[in-house]
Amino acid sequence: MSHDNSQVYRTTPARTGKMMIIMLGICIVGGAIFFSMWDYWISEPAPVVAMMAGDSGSAGPAAHTGATIMVALSFVESSDFRTMAFNALPGEPDNNPTINIEVGDKVVFDVVNDGVSFHAFGVTQDEEGFGGIIPGSEIMTASNPLKAGQSGTSEYIAGEEGVFYYICTVPGHREQGMVGKIVVGDVSVEEEVMEAVPEPEVMEEVMAPEPEVTEEVMAPEPVAFDGMISLPEGSGVPGCDDTNECYIPYHVTVSAGEEITWSNDDSAAHSVTSGLPGAPDGIFDSSLFMAGGTFSVTLDDAGEYPYYCVVHPWMKGMVTVN
Repeated sequence: MSHDNSQVYRTTPARTGKMMIIMLGICIVGGAIFFSMWDYWISEPAPVVAMMAGDSGSAGPAAHTGATIMVALSFVESSDFRTMAFNALPGEPDNNPTINIEVGDKVVFDVVNDGVSFHAFGVTQDEEGFGGIIPGSEIMTASNPLKAGQSGTSEYIAGEEGVFYYICTVPGHREQGMVGKIVVGDVSVEEEVMEAVPEPEVMEEVMAPEPEVTEEVMAPEPVAFDGMISLPEGSGVPGCDDTNECYIPYHVTVSAGEEITWSNDDSAAHSVTSGLPGAPDGIFDSSLFMAGGTFSVTLDDAGEYPYYCVVHPWMKGMVTVN
């Protein structure tokens, strides 16, 4: 007859109760410590979470611990719309004024659109482009901008030393000159020499030789309309107006009641607005429509209908209705 000599470990109900009491006590004490430090746990994301979110270390908005600086800015444009700026054109006093502040200071921007084009506003640390806008500093957007005469306010609090930029966030406008610097702290900044808008030269009257007979440069003739007018790629940058290719075709002739359709084949938002830059006549207006969008209109009365883009006023076209 064989016997099982293996040991069997047992415990008593009393020892089991003591163990349960100890485990319950640990849970209660741990919970009390955790919830007493709740503000700490939620004050900032864990390092791994911050890294996954793209946070490089400056989590959360900056704290306002310094002075409050009021800054008034206005969007201005040259008569040909090729140069844009804040407050004054290049070479004039107060052009794109540099703002010098310290960490913790708050800048309150009071911005007004004194131009003809549409504009928007924001502060960024990016040295180029229209991205990286710091939350709270924006005034409207490229797709919902300030129209002529409209205004807005925003705030920017300096959280760290460095050079920041206040810009027009409508694509292309920064490159045309709508950008100024915000220098935070003791940061050396190279001064940029801005070229003045050239004034017409006063030439001494001299006897000129007889002019040569040259062919007169005529505006493009109206072309047969095939149903669509294109806003081509790159039309949001000055230059297409030199060859009347901001709208293609630039000048079309249609019959009364015939539908006209414009297609935005550019990467920027545009408009098709009847009238002349700064003087819309209200006959038709697409408002802003984005890349890939279209706008159609039917004109029943004979005549000539000039139109332009409110965001890029150098873009002009003409419709003749027979």
